[in-house]
Amino acid sequence: MSTTSTSDTVSPVAPNSAEARDIAYHLHAYTNARKHEEIGPLVIDRGEGIHVFDHAGNRYIEAMAGLWSVAVGFGDKRLAAAAARQFEKLPYYHDFTHKSHGPVIDLAEKLVSMAPVPMSKAFFTNSGSEANDTVLKMIWYRSNALGQPERKKVIARERAYHGVTIASASLTGLPNNHKSFDLPLAGILRTGSPHFWRDALPGETEEAFATRRADELEQLILAEGPETVAAFFAEPVMGAGGVIVPPATYWDKIQAVLRKYDILFVADEVICGFGRTGRMFGTETFNLKPDVMVVSKALSSSYLPISAIIANERFVAPIMDQSNTIGTFGHGFTAGGHPVAAAVALENVRIIEEEGLVANAVASGRRLLEGLHALAGHPLVGEVRGVGLIAAVELVTDKAAKKALEPAGTLGGLVNAGLQANGVISRAMGDAIAFCPPLIITESEVDDLLSRFALTLDTVAKQI
Repeated sequence: MSTTSTSDTVSPVAPNSAEARDIAYHLHAYTNARKHEEIGPLVIDRGEGIHVFDHAGNRYIEAMAGLWSVAVGFGDKRLAAAAARQFEKLPYYHDFTHKSHGPVIDLAEKLVSMAPVPMSKAFFTNSGSEANDTVLKMIWYRSNALGQPERKKVIARERAYHGVTIASASLTGLPNNHKSFDLPLAGILRTGSPHFWRDALPGETEEAFATRRADELEQLILAEGPETVAAFFAEPVMGAGGVIVPPATYWDKIQAVLRKYDILFVADEVICGFGRTGRMFGTETFNLKPDVMVVSKALSSSYLPISAIIANERFVAPIMDQSNTIGTFGHGFTAGGHPVAAAVALENVRIIEEEGLVANAVASGRRLLEGLHALAGHPLVGEVRGVGLIAAVELVTDKAAKKALEPAGTLGGLVNAGLQANGVISRAMGDAIAFCPPLIITESEVDDLLSRFALTLDTVAKQI
């Protein structure tokens, strides 16, 4: 197995090396900036299939598909060719003031037509954060258009992840996305997560837990006043909050509450979309009926930045009417619906469809979950959860108490570093280790990943 130094190991950094220049000039996302000065970066040089290689030549299984996103794997030549063709033909244009171009028209048509519930229009942005930020603005705009200026509150869930702009970070339900940023914004309401293993009451069944979560949502709406609540944002499966798969009947009960009070439902499909949950969309996997679907990440396999808001007529018609009243819809991004990104996204979706990657996600995902469940007896494994080709293992040192090392996240950090040393790039979300490999992963490659994970668990168990 390929081995490298762990992410927490201090190693000499050569002057003028890529690592030294990175430390000197680059402020990283989601990184302890002072710790980074001590340990430096892992510099990735190239990718091929499910693997990436650092600039020293070490190979890693990219078990997170980058950031939950590289569905077709690294180095896909069809996507490179699609980008090159579009760069030569029309490298940039926009969709402001009645302008358009072929790739954005084709992509809008494709997304609306392939949506699993009736949809009307697609609006393009550059990231999931921008898309969710835009949806919130659209919700406020729509409420004003309907003569309901008081209906501006939105509900999101604890441990949700919807992005990092001021608005989308407010929707996110993770403390480190709020601390020191003066967030969340007013008007963002919070309800409980669907994590049965962590949040169930003693002796509570999954059915009772789902009922309780729906009742809590209804009581929140009633306490705030249904006439003030506009929308509910949720991921079909929570991603960055720990790969939380809701229990059976949860979504049926939640959606019944939303319908009762005429509250819009925004399905954040940024991670779930394009095959990750074993269907093309998480909306299909859980029989959801959203008014809005937000997609990004695997839309282009993150080869280029692009995201889309797919909205139904109920949602979009008042917005269009209001733009007529005002004279414009005063919102948009310079690169929204960029022709090269749109061309790559179209080709990426074709690859997913033509190569049967959703079916492969089912087969390889079954292999992954079976292998992870086989590790359930390991002293460090508290819970295994997942659906399709996305999974997580909750790490513990005390199974009965469902607790790990203090402070929280210590054990997750140790296992994550150990995985990197064993040639696997994963992600620790607190004390949960996530697995979200490219949809192209084969069953034999899944077995390789599982063996490296088992080795890492055994090694860390001996160290603590």
